[in-house]
Amino acid sequence: MRHPRVDAIADEARAAIARAGSSAELEQLRVRYLGRQGALTLLLRSLGTLPEKERPLVGAAANEVKRELEALLELKLTQRREAERRQERARQRLDLTLPGRRPPLGSCHPLTRVQDEIIAIFVGLGFSVAEGPEIESDYFNFEALNIPKDHPARDMQDTFYLSEDTLLRTHTSPVQIRTMQSQRPPVRIICPGRVYRRDADITHSPMFHQVEGLAVDRQVSMGDLKGTLELFAREMFGPRSRIRFRPSFFPFTEPSAEVDVLCFLCGGSGCRVCKDGWLEILGSGMVHPQVLGNVGYDPEEVTGWAFGMGIERIAMLKYGVDDIRLFFENDLRFLRQFA
Repeated sequence: MRHPRVDAIADEARAAIARAGSSAELEQLRVRYLGRQGALTLLLRSLGTLPEKERPLVGAAANEVKRELEALLELKLTQRREAERRQERARQRLDLTLPGRRPPLGSCHPLTRVQDEIIAIFVGLGFSVAEGPEIESDYFNFEALNIPKDHPARDMQDTFYLSEDTLLRTHTSPVQIRTMQSQRPPVRIICPGRVYRRDADITHSPMFHQVEGLAVDRQVSMGDLKGTLELFAREMFGPRSRIRFRPSFFPFTEPSAEVDVLCFLCGGSGCRVCKDGWLEILGSGMVHPQVLGNVGYDPEEVTGWAFGMGIERIAMLKYGVDDIRLFFENDLRFLRQFA
């Protein structure tokens, strides 16, 4: 004897198994009909509610359907899993005749490119590269450079202080002090590195890069500085470059001068970049005798000159970039132009 409920479950299960499109669906059907809370399992548990004469007949029919569904599910699962394995192997198969996929290549950041170019120019002139800590003491960053605590020149520096005596360096000049303290003249170094000031707009960044130069020896003169910077300008901006010196003030140099380069975009006729034909590129001057004395040098025996330039400033001029923030936003559309 068959029971209508058994027949209904069997017909529904067979149809669902036939429609199943994946091994995951077949596993779900196994749970739906044969699991602990499956339809056929619950029917077997409810045999006690049937009349006593029907129980063995319905039980036998339900067990027969259970065995049938188990066998059918096992067969379908085997077939479906084998088909899925074939599909996966076909999907992952390598076609060795296809051309290779080239990974995207990175490129040198424009600031790194400009810094390396500056370093190469001065190394070619016999300068060595010196580096120092970015977290500095007030003494090396200010006092040793002739900027005592009450000096008004400190107002020129928007400084990040970490404590009363510790700060993020505002320039790479402390590297010059550390180098002079550790070696006797002659000294010829450039000091590239990151520096920090509380300033941010289209031409200033709280973190930027500088390269400073220092030469100390007997009979070093302002003429030596001018000749060195003229050569640098020709190498960096082209053989027709010209520079001019304008008087300025820096506590650690005397006399001091700012240096402009003739605009290489318009040739000095005036354009949107230079306005009047000249572009400021750096500050410079003869090392102040007090600074020489602070490091143990005798200002009567040796003299020196120093300069400092912002790498971002040089890069903006060299590449015609009008917003310093572009260098730090990591926009690949911008960076790919320098690849």
